[in-house]
Amino acid sequence: MRIVIALGGNAILRRGQPMTAENQRANIRLAAQSIAAIAPGNEIVIAHGNGPQVGLLALQAAAYHEVAPYPLDVLGAQTEAMIGYVIEQELGNLLPVGQPLATLLTMIEVDRDDPAFDHPTKPIGPVYDRETAQRLAAAHGWSIAPDGDRFRRVVASPAPRRIFEIEAIRCLVEHGVIVICAGGGGIPTRYDDNGDLCGVEAVIDKDLASALLAEQLGADLLVIATDVDAVYTGWGTPQQARLGRTTPEELAGLNLPAGSMGPKAQAAGDFARHTGNEAVIGSLAQITDIVEGTAGTRVRRGTAH
Repeated sequence: MRIVIALGGNAILRRGQPMTAENQRANIRLAAQSIAAIAPGNEIVIAHGNGPQVGLLALQAAAYHEVAPYPLDVLGAQTEAMIGYVIEQELGNLLPVGQPLATLLTMIEVDRDDPAFDHPTKPIGPVYDRETAQRLAAAHGWSIAPDGDRFRRVVASPAPRRIFEIEAIRCLVEHGVIVICAGGGGIPTRYDDNGDLCGVEAVIDKDLASALLAEQLGADLLVIATDVDAVYTGWGTPQQARLGRTTPEELAGLNLPAGSMGPKAQAAGDFARHTGNEAVIGSLAQITDIVEGTAGTRVRRGTAH
């Protein structure tokens, strides 16, 4: 079975943890243990988030005043390589000797006229208290938005349109390589007025990019791994209820929060609707059960109950 796994940011850095290399490696080691359990007999493609990492690089770049800060597309490429490197090592340590792995820097085309550029919503970097967030926003020209009881920088999150490296990814997968790609939603790119490909100051949503990746690869299953075991209605209320099997239409009608579960639900619904195959939102720790069909919120056309 060909499986695309979209690793949530908590698989790399948990909320409130210092962004040390040691903490990130320890979290990735745990994620690798879950992925290694389903690798035998399956074709595995891994995507991942990069919000905290790209935000940290942006802060570090802003602290060096000799040159202009590097743009987000370049920082995105750096984090793709950095996180992919650690995933390769930790997963490779658990798999049979000789299992090939590869990290592929992945450019994804976005529409220059996407309305997202007028309404930044994608959080990057660490969380701040209100006063600190407002001070940094004034100093750097950032947009900020609430994140729970804290605040984070937000940037434009245009929709993914085309994966430039899709044929290279497909070739690697067909030859038995476990591929890490489309990290952080891929590197946002577009064609300029001269027809040249260039980077874009934005961050593509990782789950939407993963759904497009899974669709274009002909994946049998899309796993959107997060820190909860399923999608819940009435989250945090006495009426909270777990969704088992659902349809893209039912999921879309829940109006889930745009800053958390909303993009995951959209991505799962898009993949299920466009391919007829199944997408699952659930806990990475339960990925064996997810692959066996017994865990997570399972999204498929016409199977809600």
